[in-house]
Amino acid sequence: MVAEKFSKKLFSVTLRVWRQAGPAAPGRFTDYPAANVNPDMSFLELLDVVNDGLTIKGEEPIAFAHDCREGICGTCSCTINGKPHGPGRGIATCQLYMRSFRDGDVIVVEPFRARPFPVVKDLVTDRAAFDKIMQAGGFITVRTGAAPDANAIPVPKQDADLAMDAAACIGCGACVAACKNASAMLFVAAKVSQLGLFPQGQPERDQRVLGMVGTMDAMGFGNCTNQYECSAACPKTITHDFIARMNRDYLKASFRSAFKPASSSTGGGAG
Repeated sequence: MVAEKFSKKLFSVTLRVWRQAGPAAPGRFTDYPAANVNPDMSFLELLDVVNDGLTIKGEEPIAFAHDCREGICGTCSCTINGKPHGPGRGIATCQLYMRSFRDGDVIVVEPFRARPFPVVKDLVTDRAAFDKIMQAGGFITVRTGAAPDANAIPVPKQDADLAMDAAACIGCGACVAACKNASAMLFVAAKVSQLGLFPQGQPERDQRVLGMVGTMDAMGFGNCTNQYECSAACPKTITHDFIARMNRDYLKASFRSAFKPASSSTGGGAG
């Protein structure tokens, strides 16, 4: 009786997966039946099982990206049934479990769709555009070996808490995939805000927001139209309030940059 009480009811699903051999190759959806699915199995574990079966049959396994499988790295990004990271709120693809689906379901799996995220193969996309945005200002300049002690500069708790909320961004790209304009505003706003809220981030504050927003536009991301799909899809539930904060910073930095004497330094310094 105890064994029966705790036994798991296995079920079957069909994975309808986007297959694309390379960036320039045509893509198509292909169906893969999966039987004996344990409801406590993660979605990535199911992909592993399906790939094992394809390998045994001598077929090309499904290419998908993953690393930590703990919802930390953001590498596992997939669109599942039209939603980045699939059903559920505040989870990455690796945290999605098969108990979210029912027996007989057809589960459509595809890569994140955005022009700045070209498909590498199957479910794997190239998100190097985010790296370029970070290189444009997602850092503070500190001489190596001379960083001050963490407790040397008092930081108000409210600012520290907000900065931590922004720093939770894992750069997965779900905000871009969810937005009809493929906007990266939530990602950039989080990265700008996490540094702009700290005293250490003030010297380059203007330069940072102008550089990162400018690079975002240059990489081909779309504009924000305030429909908030980004924050709804974010696996770390980062609020779109950070976008408003970044917009204020950008406006102030633009004015200061426009009226700055030509002989002055390029470093920012918002008050």
